[in-house]
Amino acid sequence: MEAYIKAVACQMGSHEVTNADIVRDFPDWSEQKISVKIGIDKRYVAGEETASDLAFKAAKKLIVQESIDKTSIDAIILCTQSPDYFLPTTACVLQDRLGLRTDVMAFDYNLGCSGYVYGLGICKSFIVAGLAKNILLLTAETYNRYIDKSDRGNRALFSDAGTATLISAERGLFKIGAPVYGTDGSGYTNLIVKGGGARNPDEKAGNLFMDGPTIFNFTLEAVPPLVQETLKRNSLEFDDVSCFIFHQANKHMLKFIREAIHIPEDKFYLCLQNYGNTVSSTIPICLDNFVQDGRVKSGDKYLLAGFGVGYSWGAITLEA
Repeated sequence: MEAYIKAVACQMGSHEVTNADIVRDFPDWSEQKISVKIGIDKRYVAGEETASDLAFKAAKKLIVQESIDKTSIDAIILCTQSPDYFLPTTACVLQDRLGLRTDVMAFDYNLGCSGYVYGLGICKSFIVAGLAKNILLLTAETYNRYIDKSDRGNRALFSDAGTATLISAERGLFKIGAPVYGTDGSGYTNLIVKGGGARNPDEKAGNLFMDGPTIFNFTLEAVPPLVQETLKRNSLEFDDVSCFIFHQANKHMLKFIREAIHIPEDKFYLCLQNYGNTVSSTIPICLDNFVQDGRVKSGDKYLLAGFGVGYSWGAITLEA
């Protein structure tokens, strides 16, 4: 049995923040410098919306656009590091809000930039095992709630968004290939919100900390062998891949990764400019744009790769 991506929908945070808005708070920067180095012209910040609100809106959009029969959905899975509550599970709340059957599976998993790739692997496993036929895979983050107002680097980088993907046993847009995963928890302190959990229960939720140079070095070490192993796992050669769609971290990092792997620019898809770094939502946002751009061709193969907080990384192939 195979598993397929049938459709993708996205929902951005309600407030658009341009480079001009960033520069007003940090006048020693310029709009051009932000655009050239980070590769982002605008990003979106949630107002009163939580991550579940963004996921809900993306899911509703998907259901309406694709005329999905809600009774056909067997599972709802949410990837988020911005849950509404410590408990209950946010996916359970979304099951009720979306009006899904009560005999569905519903759970969250906590992953960042590799989260969508992990989700595709989880969904494929359930479908191949015969545990589900149609799964609603959601991603949603509101990282901006964790960012201090004086942190110009992270404010310029991160964006709030939610996405919804229908994964099905029925043939769809993309057939999902075999995933490859990796983890190195020794780097967990380099991208972290330290307060608010059981380890520091007396602290406030705290601010997002990111050691950019160390994360950059980790990525350059982890991603090239990840790509090679994913090609091998799926019995593909490098030239068999029509397009590489990576987590949209920032323009500077992506340029170095592309060059390290020797990927031609015309085979490397970017949509960072108009969305920012939306963490687990960057790859599905790219997929949605990729489809809207009319770039999907029958028989073409694509390689998706996510990497970051954890450290965690993963890649998977798709075939149109």
